Amino acid sequence: MVTRKELYTALTMVAIVGFVLGRLVAGSRTVDPLTLPPAEAQLLSSEPSTFAAVAKRARPSVVNVFTTQRVSVRPFAGPFGPGDPFEQFFRQFFPEVPLEQERQSLGSGFIIDSKGYVITNHHVVANADEIRIKLADARTFPAKLVGSDPRTDVALVKMEGSQLPVAAIGDSDKIKVGDWVLAIGNPFGLEATVTAGIISATERVIGAGPFDDFIQTDASINPGNSGGPLIDVEGRVIGVNSAIFSQSGGSIGIGFAIPINLANQIAAQLRTDRRVVRGWLGVSLQEVTPELAQSFGLAEARGAVIADLYRGGPAHRAGLRRGDVILEFAGRPVHDSRQLTRWVAETKIGDAVDLGIMRGGKQETVQVTVEEAPSAGRT
Repeated sequence: MVTRKELYTALTMVAIVGFVLGRLVAGSRTVDPLTLPPAEAQLLSSEPSTFAAVAKRARPSVVNVFTTQRVSVRPFAGPFGPGDPFEQFFRQFFPEVPLEQERQSLGSGFIIDSKGYVITNHHVVANADEIRIKLADARTFPAKLVGSDPRTDVALVKMEGSQLPVAAIGDSDKIKVGDWVLAIGNPFGLEATVTAGIISATERVIGAGPFDDFIQTDASINPGNSGGPLIDVEGRVIGVNSAIFSQSGGSIGIGFAIPINLANQIAAQLRTDRRVVRGWLGVSLQEVTPELAQSFGLAEARGAVIADLYRGGPAHRAGLRRGDVILEFAGRPVHDSRQLTRWVAETKIGDAVDLGIMRGGKQETVQVTVEEAPSAGRT
């Protein structure tokens, strides 16, 4: 008679042998793209074996941005602080104490026009007294700030130079999560560094401002990469590297880039007007929670609730009220208040836009003429 222990041992051996044979069979089998479904075969065949050609094509248009800021230093005040009667006496012994210091920083950028226009980040060139641009071929040119937008962290500078390589510009509206991307820049002063990764997410809100709409990537981005391009596998710029999430200050695989479509729009306004003009409705918005959606009779929690109106503003004059839920903007469904804020800001001043709203359980359409936002910037 077979004991329980012997039966258990035999079954265990059978399982082990089956596992080993299965691994051997699987290991000897190759994947033939012709036997896969068309979508899977395309994904397999599109996986790049090298990014060398893409990097070679894109690197010449990527530049290093060097800035110098002069900072006033508090005059020497002696050991007893400001107003010390012995200040002049001590200054005779410490004449080398400077009254002004220079702070230098570096970042990245990319050339968008052969006339020398370069896109970079606002925080790279903010408060700079001098800007210098260094090309991949080691040429260095002085540059001037054309304009800057702190709310989107986009800046446009113009360098003096000739025979400048121009970056190929892509379409950030067509990118997909999982697409291969490269980040090129000047991390920690290491020029023309290329890192690879994928698009981890889109439309990320990271608390940087009311127009947050970042591309998230795991391509390594570090200090000095700011302002450099995020490019696709065709070598086209689809984002402007702007920020990282890190507790140590170095890359942990969570980086953020401004979509190039937004950056291009901002750069175009800076180039013509040296400032950014945004649309305005004159409302204060809040999100539609599931509880609010139920109380308003909505099938789902989407849209934006008007929490308050600015008296005399476009929405107030058009007859909108507190408690109205904006569900559509110019025929497009509104998912949340941040999306609506971006759409309003991008609308041409003076355009009349139809708003689909929910009021008292009924859907209505109200036409509002978009005006220029005040300097403080509101929806």
